[in-house]
Amino acid sequence: MNLKDLNHCEAKQARIELLKSCGSQQWTEKMLAARPFSSVAQLSTLAEQFWLSLSKEDYLEAFAAHPKIGDSKPPDKSKNTEIWTSNEQSGMLSADEQTKLDLITDNQKYEKIFGYIFIVCATGKSAAEMLKFLRFRLKNAPDEELKIAAAEQMKITKLRLNKMLDNN
Repeated sequence: MNLKDLNHCEAKQARIELLKSCGSQQWTEKMLAARPFSSVAQLSTLAEQFWLSLSKEDYLEAFAAHPKIGDSKPPDKSKNTEIWTSNEQSGMLSADEQTKLDLITDNQKYEKIFGYIFIVCATGKSAAEMLKFLRFRLKNAPDEELKIAAAEQMKITKLRLNKMLDNN
């Protein structure tokens, strides 16, 4: 898919494609209403602008569409993001067993504290780096952590929008 395809395809197909980038229904509807996009830069700017306008519940909906770090299958398999997720979390492939176990344990702590899974833009990060970020972020206040998680989600969304438009 390219920008022209996204601009001119049926809303149903565009919705499916946009939900692959961000699991928030509200964000997706705002993006659909903004079509046609004049450029990829405009699409990216609007994606972030709309994301920042959303509620905590919208953020949590988007977070829930992600697998936990170390799990390559998204919760809703119909979104067809398994390949992207696997590539994004490729740093897990070289992780030793202790790092994997620590990630599982600390992911559980994180979810218990904050009420949602740990969100990090994993692209290009090793499992050890992700564990370090996870442990550091466990110390955050809930409001601060939500802001950080939302910023990480936007990084992921922008990467996925680019993948969608490059058809990767």
